[in-house]
Amino acid sequence: MAKKASATDAQLLMQLYDLRREAEMRRARQWWLGEFWPDSADDFLKVAMTPGTKENNWMRQVASYWGMAASFVLQGALSEELFLRPASSGEMFIMFGKLWPFLGELRERLGDPEAFRDVETVITRSKWGRERLKFMRKRLEEWRGKMAVKA
Repeated sequence: MAKKASATDAQLLMQLYDLRREAEMRRARQWWLGEFWPDSADDFLKVAMTPGTKENNWMRQVASYWGMAASFVLQGALSEELFLRPASSGEMFIMFGKLWPFLGELRERLGDPEAFRDVETVITRSKWGRERLKFMRKRLEEWRGKMAVKA
């Protein structure tokens, strides 16, 4: 059974939200949401293997943020039900949804079977999370189609 949300959970969630408001984190989130549309493990690795670039920094910043937040849930420090609400973790589903189609290949090529594991576990261990991922994957494809039409 999932941990019941407490006032401490709510406080932690608000602290996580506050971290998302930091200026560089906002730029990183905007890049993930609006500009970074990987079609393959190669697309991801092009950015991941260029340390020192702003895109590499943004990739790592957002991925590690959501990985840490997911680890709080997995370790029982934060209510899963509260965390998975769309207002709390919608961006995590977008980030992960963009990687989902080639996650296995990405892990293999990175030589890291644990890459994005905490995020994957939090998203896929409940029926609600799996359905939300499915919904978000569909939405991402719709957005990609609209962007292609504009281009």
